[in-house]
Amino acid sequence: MATAESTTTPTALSAPVARRAAARPSVQVAAPSRREFLYYIWGASMALLLGQTSAGLIWFAFPRFKEGEFGGTFAFNPEELPSVGAAPTSVPAGRFHVTLTPDGLRSLYGVCTHLGCLPKWVPTNNRFECPCHGSKFQLSGTWIEGPAPRHLDRFVTTVTYADGTTAVTPTDGGPIPLDLTREITSIQIDTGARIIGELHP
Repeated sequence: MATAESTTTPTALSAPVARRAAARPSVQVAAPSRREFLYYIWGASMALLLGQTSAGLIWFAFPRFKEGEFGGTFAFNPEELPSVGAAPTSVPAGRFHVTLTPDGLRSLYGVCTHLGCLPKWVPTNNRFECPCHGSKFQLSGTWIEGPAPRHLDRFVTTVTYADGTTAVTPTDGGPIPLDLTREITSIQIDTGARIIGELHP
């Protein structure tokens, strides 16, 4: 009897299982067609391009400059301030020259306003001279001669005295009158705030 039950039970149980298996649809996964594959590649390429473009625009619109690198603020040592009328102090990392004339302090952008060459201070002639096309500028950055259309550009500079008072470059880029009888504790030059030089006559 036990043998009969053992032989009939699997048969009784297998019928519903067989019916379910027969009712279950077969699932076949088809590989994407060539057209679908090209659509996927095209979509991924467009997403990548848009992502790169967006990141570049954000970086361009909101640049971040560290202190002490061009585009940021430079702490200029007051002890390196040139005497009145002396050769300028150049800071290559900031691409500027600090000059002191009888009318005050200027931070001049060290790039020619013609085609972007780098004028050098020529002590024998007491002026800046562009090695590319011969533009010449006074110690104050004022144009003397040559194809440059305007005076040298300036950077906004903040001078802080020991008593906490400050003097800032005027909005027109003019000099900062200095009181050399007072102690200067810091000079901050913002190379991210450039004032375009005026057109010369």
